[in-house]
Amino acid sequence: MSVATPGVEKPHNYEGMFLVDSGKYATDPEGVTNDILAVLRKAGATVVAHRPWQDGKLAYEIEGMRKGLHYIVMFTMPGSGMKTLVRQCQLSETIVRQMTIVHPQSIFDASVAALSGAVPAIAAGHAASAEDADDDNGDIEE
Repeated sequence: MSVATPGVEKPHNYEGMFLVDSGKYATDPEGVTNDILAVLRKAGATVVAHRPWQDGKLAYEIEGMRKGLHYIVMFTMPGSGMKTLVRQCQLSETIVRQMTIVHPQSIFDASVAALSGAVPAIAAGHAASAEDADDDNGDIEE
């Protein structure tokens, strides 16, 4: 049986999707990225991985925008920081919309690996066995 330490809140694993103006990102990608990361820092988040995800036409116009960029961030944060995060996103001139979901550790780790370009061991083993199967196609080598 584990005993919780009073006053210390366990961080949760989150995936955040932030919609930003694609034109603004195209002209200043570093500035937009820094704005998103600053909002997360103010909420007490620790960013594990992040990158732009999808840029394209929106299903409907939002605040005059017809095109947007979705920026994905994997981060850890105590649950108490969520109220601050939502408020900071509302106050941000860079972030148009945001969505945050909680992940179990296994999905969080897989998502971080996918964002950072690392191939999980299971996928690497599967890819190697697929290559072996292609090599063994019954042809006679001369």
